[in-house]
Amino acid sequence: MSWQKLEVAAPELAVFGAARLTQRIAYLATIRVDGSPRVHPVSPFIGHGRLFVYMEPASPKGNDLRRDERYAMHCAVEDTTGGGGEFCVRGTAGLVEDPETRSKAFDAAGTIGYKPNDRYILFELDVEEALATTYKDERPVRSRWRSGS
Repeated sequence: MSWQKLEVAAPELAVFGAARLTQRIAYLATIRVDGSPRVHPVSPFIGHGRLFVYMEPASPKGNDLRRDERYAMHCAVEDTTGGGGEFCVRGTAGLVEDPETRSKAFDAAGTIGYKPNDRYILFELDVEEALATTYKDERPVRSRWRSGS
């Protein structure tokens, strides 16, 4: 499921998620060969209704995603109170090799001031579930969307 499906099904959640994930560091969880989790700082961005992340070709996260496409990603938070809120997505990642899609992603990255190196590999992160937590009067307010629900 592309990010665009989240935008259509749960527009407020998608707007909140885009603000929490993009133009900042987020944390991508992948699965190591031995089945244990691994967490990586990444700079995700959204373009043409799709969620992308670039990385070095030899990155452990890329190797993990090539072997097992499952991922989870959580936004950074500003402080111990949850800051501006939390946002998390999970789904599957696919290596993007199509030149047209890579070109569109490169252009989209440029709109936020990011210019990836040509050698970087690109993954599209399909979204199967999105979760948000904001805080009102110190109480958590949760929102959730699942593909197909």
